[in-house]
Amino acid sequence: METCPLCGRELIDGPSVNEHHLVPRSHRGRDKVRMHRVCHNKIHSVFSEKELARYYHTWERLLENEEILRFVAWVRKKDPAWYDRHDPRRRR
Repeated sequence: METCPLCGRELIDGPSVNEHHLVPRSHRGRDKVRMHRVCHNKIHSVFSEKELARYYHTWERLLENEEILRFVAWVRKKDPAWYDRHDPRRRR
């Protein structure tokens, strides 16, 4: 069973899963990791690509952040296949 490296819930193939570069591609990151789409979106809503490249490029460092910890505590209660269909980047 494959699990999300951020929240620890099971990964179920489908729209709830996508890939994350721990070091953003814009900063020459190459390695991708499968994780929940909602967890991936949360990371990018909290940190800039510069912050991700400079400091928050490990799971341990991401989990040092209070907002990420609160999110993980909340999302762990959700079904592993759940994802938020609302994309905040599309707001007008």
